[in-house]
Amino acid sequence: MSKINVKQPDLSYLNLNAKTIKYQLSVAELVEEALKNGEGTLADTGALAIDTGKFTGRSPKDRFIVSDEITENSVWWGDVNIRISQDHFNGLFEKVTKHLSEKQIYVRDAYACADQNYQTTIRVVTEHAFQNLFANNLFLRFEQDQLPEKTEWTIIAAPSFLADPATDGTRQANFSILNFSKKIILIGGTAYTGEIKKGIFSVLNFILPEQKQTLSMHCSANVGTEGDTAIFFGLSGTGKTTLSADPNRGLIGDDEHGWSEDSVFNFEGGCYAKCVDLTAEKEPQIFNAIKFGSLLENINYEAGTRHVDFANIEKTENTRVAYPIHYIDNAVLPSVAKGPKNIFFLTADAFGVLPPISKLTPGQAMFHFISGYTAKVAGTEAGVTEPQLTFSACFGKAFLPLHPAKYAKLLGEKMEKHQVNVWLVNTGWSGGPYGVGSRMKLSYTRAMISAALNGSLAKEDFIAHPVFGLLMPQNCPAVPSEILNPKNTWSSPQNYDHKANELAAAFLNNFKQFEEFASEEIKNALPKVVENVF
Repeated sequence: MSKINVKQPDLSYLNLNAKTIKYQLSVAELVEEALKNGEGTLADTGALAIDTGKFTGRSPKDRFIVSDEITENSVWWGDVNIRISQDHFNGLFEKVTKHLSEKQIYVRDAYACADQNYQTTIRVVTEHAFQNLFANNLFLRFEQDQLPEKTEWTIIAAPSFLADPATDGTRQANFSILNFSKKIILIGGTAYTGEIKKGIFSVLNFILPEQKQTLSMHCSANVGTEGDTAIFFGLSGTGKTTLSADPNRGLIGDDEHGWSEDSVFNFEGGCYAKCVDLTAEKEPQIFNAIKFGSLLENINYEAGTRHVDFANIEKTENTRVAYPIHYIDNAVLPSVAKGPKNIFFLTADAFGVLPPISKLTPGQAMFHFISGYTAKVAGTEAGVTEPQLTFSACFGKAFLPLHPAKYAKLLGEKMEKHQVNVWLVNTGWSGGPYGVGSRMKLSYTRAMISAALNGSLAKEDFIAHPVFGLLMPQNCPAVPSEILNPKNTWSSPQNYDHKANELAAAFLNNFKQFEEFASEEIKNALPKVVENVF
């Protein structure tokens, strides 16, 4: 089949006149370009392996939003959404486009949102071929004969351009700036590709709830053979990817979704999975997706080979692979399904306090959604043994341009309208805190989720947790009944009571920042610090 001739893109609206523009290259062409440019090497699986340089993760303190008529009174300004002036953006934009005009650039047109009713077209202009390969893998792909005349949003990513904080209004040389009036995302000083995808995620988190009454979500999603959709929220390390990867259910997506009036849909066309300690046994779907066309980031090879050593984290713990979603055998294409019947909030509670599974009321669901709790085990420094509390509003605070209460309110409305079951699942510790208790068995967690999905768990008898008010089932198929009430697993009931009160106090303290915006239903769902709880 002969290749369709693709007309060169008109970049005049960017005032960008690069020496060479390579537009809409195929995967093979992009890999060839990257190798020719010395951007990376081929692993023995055929995947392109690259290093992102100084930045191996996002830089949240260097993410800005232009303050203008659209954003000034609607954005949740603060440490997540940092203001930058229109003048500073305009100055940086002119500098970046001038910088790229002296280079060869790669341009790709793509789109976000698998539901055609919410499609947002995107033009990605990159300095490196591997960045364009990332955009191909993570965004949804047009057929060559369906390319749009123009796109709604433009992303410009120039890693070799360094800002001057003294004159450009940035914190340091790197930056990622969202301009909602000009519909441009400007990225400089960093080659970490996650900034590209999370820029669009932040845009959709602003547009969809405000203009479309669609809840944007940092979650994974799958669907059963009967069309029953499940959503999994969770921060890093809670099992979001693992638990949604079910060979008996279709994968809608692993990271970013929208919940409209009548659908759940993937924002993306691919996956951006962590690789640390990856094995074929633990994560067969991800492992098998690492092949030609995939992009490996910041990995190390075994000495003298091109065989990836996934346990080697000398460069970063945040090793990644980006691949198109059709590299997963049971992917749902197009990635759209009906609204959810079940929602799971995943938390790795290192305090050993929360039940392994509990059913939430609508108020509790909104409270735990706005809290976004998990606990990370402290680092490997000598003497550091205490777990570290982490709260990330809506399980994605770093990407929320609007106040978290708006997302929680929208979640509550959708839950009530569609009668959705919401479950809190503790994939963390039982029988005591980290260092005393043991990690919840994955087989038990999978059994509890299966029981929730097939409807059998909802038919069990429940009792309320006296501190958190969570409804705990007294029985669950294939799970020992004694572990379902976490207090029963502790050797000292008094120690459990103390730790439960300690965790509840941390929840209440974190909630103070949202209190004035929260509804009475959410406030009534707060945990209660009590004495002699059982």
